[in-house]
Amino acid sequence: MTTRRAADNSKALDAFITAKAEIDTILDRLKALSDDHFETHPDEIHWGHVGTLQHYAGLLRQITDSALKEGEHAA
Repeated sequence: MTTRRAADNSKALDAFITAKAEIDTILDRLKALSDDHFETHPDEIHWGHVGTLQHYAGLLRQITDSALKEGEHAA
């Protein structure tokens, strides 16, 4: 009988933790920017700001659809 050794996944685990930490940092920065209304004052908002935020929302939706298996990624 052959005994199969468990694969050493420590490098993959380290890379996973590094990528997760990067995502957490990005999310924290985006949350802070959102809390600051994307550095805009209500009296200065124009349609360009709306378009920019809609663009950001679309990009984030692509990520969440993929990660959560929703939208075009739904099973």
